[in-house]
Amino acid sequence: MRKTIGLILLLSLFIVGCSNDAVEPVKKGDIPTDYLKDYYSNPQVTDDRTLIEVDQTISDEKGEATLKAINYINSTHEIGPVQLRIRDMKLIHLKPDYSLIDYFHVLTHDEEFDFVKVFVEIENTSSEKVNFAPIALLETSSGEKFDWEKDIYLEELNGELEGKASKKGNLGFIVEKSEDLEWIEITTSDVFDKDGSKIQDSQKIKIEF
Repeated sequence: MRKTIGLILLLSLFIVGCSNDAVEPVKKGDIPTDYLKDYYSNPQVTDDRTLIEVDQTISDEKGEATLKAINYINSTHEIGPVQLRIRDMKLIHLKPDYSLIDYFHVLTHDEEFDFVKVFVEIENTSSEKVNFAPIALLETSSGEKFDWEKDIYLEELNGELEGKASKKGNLGFIVEKSEDLEWIEITTSDVFDKDGSKIQDSQKIKIEF
């Protein structure tokens, strides 16, 4: 399954859609919270749902997390039959519990690090199965680039999406150049039908802190 997803994402990166949406911050008084109610905490990454103010720190059995920047976005993007809704973006400093150091060593040998994460909801508005990844590539204003394989959350948001089905969750990427981070730009995958044929080009979406 992972090889199939990888092939689809690789093919999708050869042609990038012309859309380049810029996402503006949401005013503090307009911040919604209902989208987090039925989200289950990730088994490897400290739960950030209560991290809402810069410099705030929380701890749980998975480690200690400090919020460095935040943007509540709540923007919706139509990518063929797929509706992608970006809810929030955070820059977090994480000190994983010792028991999880090996999990992160695949991506970094640092025992604590910064990462940028995005909470998304995806919905297939058609009745047919599609293949899609909300973040195939991510680039930061500091010049760092990551592909979907560097995601630390692994919440199965990439790949098959049944007709009329939806998913929600986090995607996160460890960054080395986090000082004065101004924006990230995500490139979605193309959208493919159940037979692997492309039915919609990818989109680029720029999000500012």
